[in-house]
Amino acid sequence: MPLNETTLDGAVVFTTRRLTCRRWRRDDLPHVFAIYSDPEGARWVGNGTPITRADSERWMEVTASNYVERGYGMFAVESRETDSIVGFCGLVHPGGQTDAEIKYAYRRVDWGKGYASEIAPALIRYGDERFHLPRIIATVARENFASQRVLEKAGMSFIEAIEDEDGETLVFDWRA
Repeated sequence: MPLNETTLDGAVVFTTRRLTCRRWRRDDLPHVFAIYSDPEGARWVGNGTPITRADSERWMEVTASNYVERGYGMFAVESRETDSIVGFCGLVHPGGQTDAEIKYAYRRVDWGKGYASEIAPALIRYGDERFHLPRIIATVARENFASQRVLEKAGMSFIEAIEDEDGETLVFDWRA
């Protein structure tokens, strides 16, 4: 799917007290690359390897395709106070898995401000109310205690630990 203004239109998905969650726009590419290429932040994403600019461009194409096919995907998270991007969140299906999976990442300077704890329950509500998703999962590294707390506060429950090529991963879920 080619990137175009129709699919990457920046439309607002929902707002919270401090944040706006919106669809990606073409001009978000530098922010996607900046956040996901940061080695400290990337250690909690996928296999822990920072992504390249080319990976970021491909991810934008996948996201545009997800908007068309599913109606959701990754979203930009903006501060309502500054109108600046503080991070990204979304509902995705990595590797074509059946259940939607909640994902999020924030600029390192915005860690500890409670943005993930504010966005996660709103994102789950969005998936439930708008798309009637019966189950949403999340995967998190055993060592990522901050994300585990975010998921629990969002109403997700620990269901299992799995061992994979990235080490031990904890799986959480929410059910309608």
